[in-house]
Amino acid sequence: MSLHTWWLFVTMTFVISGTPGPNMLLIMSTCAREGLRAAIVNMAGCMTSLMLMLGLSAAGLGALLQAFPAVFEALRLLGAAYLAYLGVQCWRAPVQEQPDEVSTKHHTGHYRQGVLVAASNPKAILFAAAFFPQFLDPAAAQLPQFGVLLATFAVVEVAWYFVYAASGKQLTRTLRRAAFMRGFNRITGAIFVGFAVLMAASRG
Repeated sequence: MSLHTWWLFVTMTFVISGTPGPNMLLIMSTCAREGLRAAIVNMAGCMTSLMLMLGLSAAGLGALLQAFPAVFEALRLLGAAYLAYLGVQCWRAPVQEQPDEVSTKHHTGHYRQGVLVAASNPKAILFAAAFFPQFLDPAAAQLPQFGVLLATFAVVEVAWYFVYAASGKQLTRTLRRAAFMRGFNRITGAIFVGFAVLMAASRG
């Protein structure tokens, strides 16, 4: 892989990763409600899931899902159902006046939530199967090149996570009031449900 090819990958990954989606919304909303520490646990969950999915893609699962569309459809609908569930949970979340310091208690639930949200879209496996090979030099060893691309993707993705977390942090002071928190929960809940509807309605 040439340096030019690598920079092209960095540029395209930067644009793709920065696009708002369920992962970014989860991290931003968690940081706004519960602080940076909780959002970092979300990030760890999201990255665990994404790295696993990208690894499975390299192992050929993307081709398997294309060969068995019924399996892909089942995974896609399960992912949409989870996003809808998360949206309802956000909408119905109880609110109260917050103290000056936002709670930053470490919850394993945040990690699990990150894993499930990132895994909710099986298209990530198909995307990786189509996207990553474009930057690999077929004349060179594949595994080291894939390792470089995977590490690059991880760095860019995590950088965007912190950008979105910082956006959520800016909302913290406003969300100390219960009325604002209720509105924020309903907006984020509606967006999650919107993602679910789009995923359920998509084909292929």
